Amino acid sequence: MKKTTLIALIFSLCLLPLKAQNNPYEINDECYKYFTEAENLVGTPEFDEVANALLHSSITHSDTKAQTLYYVMRLKHVIRLIPTQRLSSAEEDELVLKRQEELKEVADKFGFPQYYYYSYELVQNYFYNHKKPVRTMEFLQEMQKEAASRKEPYGEWLSYRYMVALYIAQSDYITAKKYILGALKIYDESNDPIVRKQSVSRLYCDLSDTYVIGADSVKINVNKAVKASQVHLDTLRCEYHLAKIAAYEQRAEDYRRHRDYCMADKQLKIISPTAYKLFETLDSIIEGNFDYHKVNNLAFSRVREVKYIANVAENYGYKDQAFELERLLVRKFELQLATLNQSKIAEMDARLGNTRLSTELDAKQQEVRNVTRLVLILITIILSGILIFLLIHIRGLRRYNRELEAANEQVLLANAAKTRFVQNMSHEVRTPLNAIVGFSQLLSLPDGSFPEEEKEEFAGHIVNNTKMLTMLLDDILNTSAMDSGNYKITYEEGECGFMCQAAISSAEHRLQPGVTMRYEPDFDGPYTFTTDPRRTQQILINLLTNACKHTSQGEIVLGCSLKENPGEVTFSVTDTGPGVPDDQAEHIFDRFTKLNQFVQGTGLGLSICRDIAGKMGGRVFLDTSYKKGGARFVFVLPVQPDIDNNQ
Repeated sequence: MKKTTLIALIFSLCLLPLKAQNNPYEINDECYKYFTEAENLVGTPEFDEVANALLHSSITHSDTKAQTLYYVMRLKHVIRLIPTQRLSSAEEDELVLKRQEELKEVADKFGFPQYYYYSYELVQNYFYNHKKPVRTMEFLQEMQKEAASRKEPYGEWLSYRYMVALYIAQSDYITAKKYILGALKIYDESNDPIVRKQSVSRLYCDLSDTYVIGADSVKINVNKAVKASQVHLDTLRCEYHLAKIAAYEQRAEDYRRHRDYCMADKQLKIISPTAYKLFETLDSIIEGNFDYHKVNNLAFSRVREVKYIANVAENYGYKDQAFELERLLVRKFELQLATLNQSKIAEMDARLGNTRLSTELDAKQQEVRNVTRLVLILITIILSGILIFLLIHIRGLRRYNRELEAANEQVLLANAAKTRFVQNMSHEVRTPLNAIVGFSQLLSLPDGSFPEEEKEEFAGHIVNNTKMLTMLLDDILNTSAMDSGNYKITYEEGECGFMCQAAISSAEHRLQPGVTMRYEPDFDGPYTFTTDPRRTQQILINLLTNACKHTSQGEIVLGCSLKENPGEVTFSVTDTGPGVPDDQAEHIFDRFTKLNQFVQGTGLGLSICRDIAGKMGGRVFLDTSYKKGGARFVFVLPVQPDIDNNQ
């Protein structure tokens, strides 16, 4: 009895780890639950919450593999989101590569080379699917070099496999054969356990496709693939190739047996998306009712499939139709080659465009730095003159100690004013300059990326922000006019919707992940009134930028109302951030005031908004009656401003 009890106890203890890892990834079951949920939510707003739960669970259970899978999901998520983001091609690539580096670092740290190199598979698929064949090739070559430098056979083997898939997709079987043989050589010579666990059945099937249709090497390599099969997909792929060989050799019964096996399997499309069409065509040839015109209408993905059908048709006596298929083959190959070359040319043009744009932007930034340097020199000379004057004056008034202290204090205030002045201008120049950079990069994308209407809209935003930037640079030389009451306002007709949408376009790139921004008027159609459109946009951009800094989740709403204050246009910026305490409602409009010292900024934005609004006969304030969470800033302008008094 005791022996039986002991055996049962040992058996139950052996089952414990299996119960805790009852899933194909061999990770903690709770982690696996979150992992499958996250995998189903990739590319959706709900992904972040479930992914964070996966990360927390993996850390709690000290499951390093589950933690690595969390970073796999993050990379997949950002790749899926790319089409929904308003980013330039270079910014998209930078974001994807950043997530890949995170995955590589974690996989390397925890010792999971399969996920280290899986990151390359995900990214090279991203490049290829976004029609960047040149970048795809360069990326795989980088992978080969890195695997070789790290002396990791699995990485080299995997890079060869990716190269094989890339060249076969381009119908370049000559180059593909070189990489197939390279991958098989690594497999044969390597003692790496991860490499030895891989299946080479597909490689042998791909190798059979590199030989002339009907050659003995085709059958030899398919038979090798049969012997090397490890999983069901290997067997299905071999059956598919055996069916094609039997059809070519006019062994109808063998063909039908292999074909029926394939047709009964729902995973056949994984092996070949056009397998059903291929079998349908082969059936018509064998049954004697072949029509090559139907082949012309079938979506065969590779040139070799058309070549194979032509050879089989010729074996069954359809010589004329086989000849026509050969002509079709030439046209298909030319089209495929032209499409590939166009993609490469478009990609290279985009790269050259980005280079030219970067050069132009560098020149503009250097110009801004030169102007800023001249302004600093001018201010330094002025302040130096003031300082010399004060020193001379102080020497004549040594006996009056109090006046001397006051003069010293004025010098310190002058230096502080100089610092605030430079910070103010830097803060204001950056916003329109970033908008110019962003829309210019969008315009540099290849033709067809955006309709002409959107390109015209982008150009309009660039011109608009360029005017704002020019206005700010001009203001550098007469900023003192603001304090003296001589700040100039240029009135003209401004349309509420256009100004609000332009402000959103200039500020939305500052949104934190997951936060949305929208425009919400309380009236239909356009509404035009007399104002200074550029100053109005400047205030709206500052308010939106302030909201972006303090809003980490939720939304930001730019409202426009003609009803809230009759006779006035009321703009409002409402966010879902932490809000502002009532006792700070006025203090935040003081210069250099920041409630959160960890948020980027100089503390000048709200002060500038209030100053400019005052010059326009309007007002900017915090709505302390807003209690729905977050903050609501209000900007009010008169519909009919007193132009004479506001000049």
